[in-house]
Amino acid sequence: MMSIWSHRPQILYLSLFVAAYVLGCGFAQALAIVPGTGISIWPPSGLFIATLLFASRHSWPWWVLGGLLAELFSNVLWFHNPLPVAILIYTGNALEAVVGAWLVNRFARLARLETLQEVLVLVVLGAGIAPIASATVGSATLAWFGMQRFAAAWPLFWLGDATGVLIVAPLALVVFQNWHSKARPLDARWMEASILGLIFLGVAALSLSGHLVSAYVVMPPLLWAAVRFEFRGAAIALALLALITVVFTISGASQFVGDPETQRQEQIMLQLFLVISAFSVLIVAAISRQHQQALLTLRRSERQLQEMIDAVPIRIWSATPTGGPVYFNKRYQDHFRSVITNFEALSEPRIETLLEELIHPEDATGVQRTLQNCFETGDGSAMRFRWREKDGAYRWAECRVEPRRDETGTVVQWYGVSLDIDEEVRAQEALRERERELSQLVNMVPVHIRRLTPEGEPTFFNKRLLDFFGLPDVAQLDKPGMSRLAAAIKTLVHPEDATRLLETVRHSLATGEPYAMKYRMRRADGAYRWVDGRGEPLRDQSGEILHWYAISIDIDDQMRLYRDIEEREAKIRRLVDSDIIGIVIWDMDGRLIEANDAFLRIVQYDREDLQAGLRWLDMTPPEWQEVYAREEAEELRATGKMQTREKEYFRKDGSRVPVLIGAASFEGRSRQGVAYILDLTERKRAEEAQMRAEEALREASGALAKATQAASLAELSASIAHEVNQPLAAIVANSQACLRWLSAEPPNVDRAKITAERITRDANAAADVVTRIRAVFKQSTEARSSTALRGVVAEALDLMAEEAARRRVRIDTDIEGDLPPVALDRIQIQQVLVNLMRNGIEAMESTADARVLRLSVRRTGDVVQTEISDRGPGVEFPDRMFEPFFTTKEQGMGMGLAICRSIVESHGGRLWAEENEPHGARFIFTLPVEVKAAA
Repeated sequence: MMSIWSHRPQILYLSLFVAAYVLGCGFAQALAIVPGTGISIWPPSGLFIATLLFASRHSWPWWVLGGLLAELFSNVLWFHNPLPVAILIYTGNALEAVVGAWLVNRFARLARLETLQEVLVLVVLGAGIAPIASATVGSATLAWFGMQRFAAAWPLFWLGDATGVLIVAPLALVVFQNWHSKARPLDARWMEASILGLIFLGVAALSLSGHLVSAYVVMPPLLWAAVRFEFRGAAIALALLALITVVFTISGASQFVGDPETQRQEQIMLQLFLVISAFSVLIVAAISRQHQQALLTLRRSERQLQEMIDAVPIRIWSATPTGGPVYFNKRYQDHFRSVITNFEALSEPRIETLLEELIHPEDATGVQRTLQNCFETGDGSAMRFRWREKDGAYRWAECRVEPRRDETGTVVQWYGVSLDIDEEVRAQEALRERERELSQLVNMVPVHIRRLTPEGEPTFFNKRLLDFFGLPDVAQLDKPGMSRLAAAIKTLVHPEDATRLLETVRHSLATGEPYAMKYRMRRADGAYRWVDGRGEPLRDQSGEILHWYAISIDIDDQMRLYRDIEEREAKIRRLVDSDIIGIVIWDMDGRLIEANDAFLRIVQYDREDLQAGLRWLDMTPPEWQEVYAREEAEELRATGKMQTREKEYFRKDGSRVPVLIGAASFEGRSRQGVAYILDLTERKRAEEAQMRAEEALREASGALAKATQAASLAELSASIAHEVNQPLAAIVANSQACLRWLSAEPPNVDRAKITAERITRDANAAADVVTRIRAVFKQSTEARSSTALRGVVAEALDLMAEEAARRRVRIDTDIEGDLPPVALDRIQIQQVLVNLMRNGIEAMESTADARVLRLSVRRTGDVVQTEISDRGPGVEFPDRMFEPFFTTKEQGMGMGLAICRSIVESHGGRLWAEENEPHGARFIFTLPVEVKAAA
């Protein structure tokens, strides 16, 4: 629908079509001389077909719709038929127009009426076959509604539509073609057209009014218009004839108007008159148009031929049978004028005389003798000579002379062409020199060259090939009962290669296809050497083979090298195909190009996955991707290789496989390389089993240590009780004695005083016991040393490395360079670092994401700040976490963080905790920079 809408015609054109259709209907009604019927000559059929022929097919529905409106309007004005009758009759008319336009476009393009074929197509298909549709539908409609009999109406219908097509369609096409034309005929053509119009009108009026014997007397003026003015004149004349017919029919003066009994016959005669007139005029116009086109083509060809003869870069002349000049082309005349000073004064000079003025004295005699012989014997000839140019220099030319004979063989004229061949002659001389140089080159190039006939017989060997075989000439290869080709191959080629080479060459000779083959040729000393032989045909312009050229290049050294390379490749292939280690070919974009079966078995992928574009990152766990993208890629780009390292890959089923991987880039192709992968699954299992055994041992040792400590503590408690019990018992006894002395009547103060002194002595003794016990457990304050914190951190990392690997935790470090020294107790700070790192590792025990513990050390003002962050659940009780005996662990004592804070604060620093982003905890402690370093 969008296509139809986009091809809608302009409103002006559609309106003109509707108006013309209505006027055509009125014209048809005016010619309806048969009483009781509207059947007549039907001009709208010609208008309709011409419009569809000129319009695009996508716009046809619009013209059909416009025709329907015009038909209904005309029915109201002229015909007064019932609406169903009008619609059915228009359906036949539209069907006629569509079928006629489609048929005409199918067999001819009538954008312009110019050929007899186009006229015949319009007459037969547009005016003969297409009206059958409208005549059938219209007659059936009239018969159905009881207005006419089908058999009586059909001939009139068909003739009326055919006449309308023949008269109106050419006129409409002429109007359409010249709608925007600005060309105007000459005054003489206007005068002729005016005279012809007057004659035509007079003859038409007399013939149609019955004053002349027959209406066909009007044919001569019609044919005159068709011959002189072609289709334009024919269309206008037919239109005028139809108008005159209307006028006389309406007035009743036409000879085609009779009494009611003969009216139907008279109407048929009128239709036949118009059909015959239109057909005759269109045929004559087509013939006249073709004749005019032929004349124009002939004149154009003559003009082009003359221009070509004058423009071609050769000199052309013609002469009488005895040698008298008849014609010289412009180039020849210009040459004569520039060289012969009195050329214009010469009256019909002979060819020999003119050539004598032009030709080099050394060549003039021979040329004159050759021409004289041609004129006497009648035979053609060709000669080469030097002629003089206007600058006085001589250039080589070639003149060819041939006779033109009549039917009896008598020479009626001579024709000659003179062609400048100076450059050709010099080129031939240069070519002969080049041929000599080429012959030397062919014999000197380090290639064996040979030439063969189209049948394959060797005709030429270059000198290097003859020397290779030790032959004086190629003819030495001839053997009785054997072709030279077969003899050469049998004699000079290794027996294992001879048969295959002969079959290959014969196949190429039969098919014309080039050939290429490696084979061994026997040298003059009897040694065989490998050569690469190739042959190709030399063809002429028609594709026929003129010669075969073949070369053979010594590749014996390369073949030996190739064998060595193949052996090495076989060894490498055996290594690649082995099941010991996985091998992968990769590129810097991370794409796996090729891999052996061992690697595919490790990661459980198929070759289809590899071909689909498997990449390293597809198999790399998230915690390893940053390492791959940063460290491994940079190492490969910088050094061309990657040191072996342990990592993990995802298998196809999502499980992980530990591997040991190393890689290196190819030399000269730094964007590709090879990687070697070893499956560490069994090794990791063994290590985990060992770790589990060691962990069980450590747990047993810890339990034993706890039991020992408990036993020691019991003994220590008993010892403490024993030591303290004596002075305490003495204190109790003396206290009771003192109480008794004071309770006596009278109180014995002296004795009580002595007892009190004894109580003081025993209390001091108990204090001394406690002091000794404290001295035993009191830590000695070790002298703090000025130490770089980097070394302390490194030692703590070494202590925690095994536990981190066991718990699948990656530790990332960011330690600032040139850290100032700090006064610290090395053992105590290590205890703080180890405790905080262990807490972070244990916090990530239940984390499903990547387990990463980050440790960073940097200077901030006058302190060195250390941060330890994890990706665990974070801090639950930030206010109480540093309190002694407070813990969130099931088996914790709650003393670790309290001890860490005590140690840090004893060093003059500070320890606190924060939330990590996006999750986890971050513990931060500071240590003051040593005073000297800070200064």
